[in-house]
Amino acid sequence: MCQTGARVKGSRNGPAGTSKAGGRSGEMEADSRTRSTAARQSRRPTAGPALIADHAHAPSLAALGEEASGCKRCDLYRDATRLVFGEGLRDARVVLVGEQPGDREDIAGRPFVGPAGRVLDECLAEAGVDRDICYVTNAVKHFKFTQRGKRRLHSRPNAGEVRACAWWLGAELDVLRPKLVVALGATAAYALLGNGIKVTAARGQVFVPPSGPPVLVTIHPSYLLRVRGHADVAAARDAFVEDLRHIAEHAGNP
Repeated sequence: MCQTGARVKGSRNGPAGTSKAGGRSGEMEADSRTRSTAARQSRRPTAGPALIADHAHAPSLAALGEEASGCKRCDLYRDATRLVFGEGLRDARVVLVGEQPGDREDIAGRPFVGPAGRVLDECLAEAGVDRDICYVTNAVKHFKFTQRGKRRLHSRPNAGEVRACAWWLGAELDVLRPKLVVALGATAAYALLGNGIKVTAARGQVFVPPSGPPVLVTIHPSYLLRVRGHADVAAARDAFVEDLRHIAEHAGNP
């Protein structure tokens, strides 16, 4: 996290009536206050399109999902099998937001049921987070891909597609009103917090946007699939689990 501000120093022997050690202690306290202020400032980014743009309105998730099923707000519906809406309990305290459905999700019509979803479930369990308190969804609801023979290869959504689909993500958050939202990867972080958040620097931190619930930033679990076979894969997984442990701190478990 960004830490700014000059170090506050006393005289060599500290302020009048204090020892050198006391002066050093005061210096450390001032440093701590400076870091705390910087931390608070860095946790107040501009909100992303899902939190600042107009969005759909519906009395329930079921009604919202029904309305979304015929979405043509961008061109991704043309090639995808179906729109993949979010899934979970109406009173879920945590919303996990990924990038978009993958090939398995597009076929099944459910979010996070493919390899990345299995990794996510395993890491949530390792982090001590009850999966039942979570609602899972994506920033973009249609699968964007490039056809290579019989294979459909993932293609990252662009900013316009994310903004178009914020119509539904914002509505989901409005109905759910969670205690915490988890941005899984760069696309979700943009949808929720805007352009100023970079996942590498911000991961593991909880940000409070001007509107909407707090947002925890971390990687997308698909990253752990891409680094399989690398020497640092275990460390990468451990770091992801450590990020997810912040969920219990902010939203709790039953």
